[in-house]
Amino acid sequence: MVLVHSKSRVTKVSVVGPLAPFADELRSMLTDFGYAPLTIVNQLRLMAHLSRWMEAGHYTAADLSGELIEDYLAAARAAGRVSLCSQGSLAHLLHVLPIGPVEPERAPVSAATELLASFRGHLVSERGLAQSTATAYALRAGRFLAWCAADGDVAGAVLRESQNVSVGSAQFFVAALRSFLRFCFVEGLLPADLSPAALAVTGRRRSALPRGISAKDARALLRACDRRQAAGRRDYAVILILLRLGLRAGEVASLRLEDIDWRAAEIVVHGKGRRDERLPLPRDVGEAIVGYLKRGRPTTTSRAVFVRRIAPIEPLSRGGVSFIVRYASVRAGLTPIGAHRLRHTLACDMVGAGVPLPEISQVLRHRSIASTTNYARVDIQTLRGLAQPWPGGER
Repeated sequence: MVLVHSKSRVTKVSVVGPLAPFADELRSMLTDFGYAPLTIVNQLRLMAHLSRWMEAGHYTAADLSGELIEDYLAAARAAGRVSLCSQGSLAHLLHVLPIGPVEPERAPVSAATELLASFRGHLVSERGLAQSTATAYALRAGRFLAWCAADGDVAGAVLRESQNVSVGSAQFFVAALRSFLRFCFVEGLLPADLSPAALAVTGRRRSALPRGISAKDARALLRACDRRQAAGRRDYAVILILLRLGLRAGEVASLRLEDIDWRAAEIVVHGKGRRDERLPLPRDVGEAIVGYLKRGRPTTTSRAVFVRRIAPIEPLSRGGVSFIVRYASVRAGLTPIGAHRLRHTLACDMVGAGVPLPEISQVLRHRSIASTTNYARVDIQTLRGLAQPWPGGER
């Protein structure tokens, strides 16, 4: 017997038959994931129905298989059962039952697809690239394979790409292609390293000045988070971290409870290239995190600092962090902005305060000072002082 507290009139579900030993495990798993009591009741009822069907057919838990699950679904539909009669509805049950996930029959995978998957895995595991960057590299490598794998015309692939995209996109294509060709050489798929054949694309990419937001807009963004609500306390802490520490969205999403050293007032940031660095934890940021942890974070076994509000209670994703900023900017009546604008805001504020570029580079954790010099362009007054007189004219 499994007892579940719910607003539904059905508060207890009796699972009998071969699946009865797994009922408590299912209930515990759904509770840990933060599902509502009524959802837990419905899932237990589904388990009870499957168990009775198995018992009627003289099946045991050892007989569970993909084919048996398909037979059950077919029988349930034939009997007129219209709800919870799909593979998706059984997903939670299959996590606790002694059977692997039921996978549909897959079409044969091509050699090119396998090669690109291996390349993407190499970028993530060996080179430490972000998942999004590795995916972008693999997509461009896929275009090369589709165009020129037969004749190996590397230069032709670069020329074709550069004729259809901007300078910046063509340069990114070259970087991805060189990486792919080096990978193929290291894996023994090419007799020689052809990466030098991917000639650099010249030209200046048009890039806008780094843009932050004003102090007024930053305050509006924080005020848009209703800290009387659990969601508002979480969103306030996320936005304050982005504004005060200049973290990337993925770095905020990857923060874990053990990354915060409360005694030393420091926080460990898991940055690009698998680099872990310690940053000072400002008092206001620490107070915002504590407020969320005490009165906003759902009960969960996850060690992530920031988690989803609705079931399944899982760590917040990089996209989830960006959505928090964008949605808050809309509530504040601002033009929608992304999480990276808040990183730009910190950098631009430091430039305006006269902080030297090497120190800004340390705060932003850039690998190269060249990445930080981009922010020097926002200091218009200083740049005017460096301007040379125009020949034959006034300065």
